[in-house]
Amino acid sequence: MNYFIIVFLNVVLPILLLIAVGALLQRKFRFDLGQISRLLTYCFMPAAIFLNIYQTDFDYRLFSKLALYILLFTVTLMIISSLLTKVLKLNRNEGAALKNSISLMNSGNYGLPVSQLIFSTNPLGVSIQIIILVFQNLLTYTYGLYNLMSATKSAKDILKSLLKLPIIHALLLGIVFLVFDIDLPTFALIPLEQLSSGFVGLALFLLGAQLANIKIKSFHRVITWSVIGRLLVGPAFALLFIYLLSIDGILAQSLLIASAFPTSRNTATLALEYDVEPELTAQVVLYSTLLSSITVTVVIYLAMILF
Repeated sequence: MNYFIIVFLNVVLPILLLIAVGALLQRKFRFDLGQISRLLTYCFMPAAIFLNIYQTDFDYRLFSKLALYILLFTVTLMIISSLLTKVLKLNRNEGAALKNSISLMNSGNYGLPVSQLIFSTNPLGVSIQIIILVFQNLLTYTYGLYNLMSATKSAKDILKSLLKLPIIHALLLGIVFLVFDIDLPTFALIPLEQLSSGFVGLALFLLGAQLANIKIKSFHRVITWSVIGRLLVGPAFALLFIYLLSIDGILAQSLLIASAFPTSRNTATLALEYDVEPELTAQVVLYSTLLSSITVTVVIYLAMILF
């Protein structure tokens, strides 16, 4: 129990405080969140991703297990959310909201900061989270868009959008520097480190500011099942696949923790853009983020105890 409290105080509570600061300041000053989001997406996050890949000591033998795990975990959540949609007899729009909310995780401005706090002395743990983050972005702009039944974006347009994502460029560049053992000069390393250090605070501030704009209305059954699927069912199947694939150590810890993150904020953004249950999706993001303070603490505790 003492370790559980330590995990909450040292990892989860600091995140909640930063989110709360973002929410309070947004209510007072009404920042232009689009500008902050672009600053985070095009500057701070790419720097953090590049630096974590560049500084990691990745064991390439783990990659096959990682890829298989991601495939099993993702497909399972897709199947479960599809079955739930049919069992609950949801209409097309509600079904799309449920599927996306269970399958798409907030691996960016929630998951990556959490991983950086937990694995601050072990870049491998953060690098695994970065790989999951990139995969989640790919999933968002393919499976996520498909669920929304978008008629305005073709496969070609979706591919173009993905190729423009700075995190893709940062990941590829980091891999090149890592594989070819290229040393960064000090004058380039120092500003990257400073940007990377600022990423956690800005990402959580932005998340809080976004949540401050969400209006809470009547509690919909989609919210209940989305939260259960994302915060409880996801980690349960993650643990099952970790044991089935005989994954252990830092890889097991990182994967289990990554499975517990709340619904991606991008689901709300896409739902608003394509007018598919935007208010319902926004509430799912809010409730899953708030309740994750409990479930993520439990999962971090289990990950450290079990592996």
